[in-house]
Amino acid sequence: MSSIATMRGDTGETSLAGGIRVSKSSLRVEAYAGTDELNAALGLARSVCDDADIAAFTKQIQRDLFTIGSALATPPHSRKPPVPVEADLVDTLTTEVHRIEAIEGLLRDWAVAGDHRAAAAFNVARTVCRRAEREVVRLQESGEPVQPTIVAYLNRLSDVIWLFARKLEFDAGINASLREQTGRAGNRWSRAW
Repeated sequence: MSSIATMRGDTGETSLAGGIRVSKSSLRVEAYAGTDELNAALGLARSVCDDADIAAFTKQIQRDLFTIGSALATPPHSRKPPVPVEADLVDTLTTEVHRIEAIEGLLRDWAVAGDHRAAAAFNVARTVCRRAEREVVRLQESGEPVQPTIVAYLNRLSDVIWLFARKLEFDAGINASLREQTGRAGNRWSRAW
């Protein structure tokens, strides 16, 4: 039986898809590692989420993130062709944003995380998502090709995750509004990022 401890990474290098060796600090490794960390954060959020619909949607997102991570781990000069990240993945997230935004009274203000366990876990996942998005943009800005749907997906995903947290609080009767608690006036709602 083979072991996962190959020791090939002991010198600070790792293999990309297609067997190309690079430094573990390369921008490409940072980009797909960000989606891996996001996947783990979403798994934690899902594990404490009692809303069956949000949990099921989150599990599908986690599966999609494996596709995105694979696409990011495949450099353009790889022997292996990159996995396509289809626009319908972004469209599915956009539909979910519109569905949750339509809930009357849900969107009010910036949110203070921590009054609801699962919502707080989704808030952490959202910040990990934003960092993963920045890492992918950094890779793209370095001149490396990145499928444009990947950036769009991560951007939309952070919206979905933020809305999941708000919906969980809303359904639990929790008002985590920043300005309503401070008495300061503000817009009807504003995104917390």
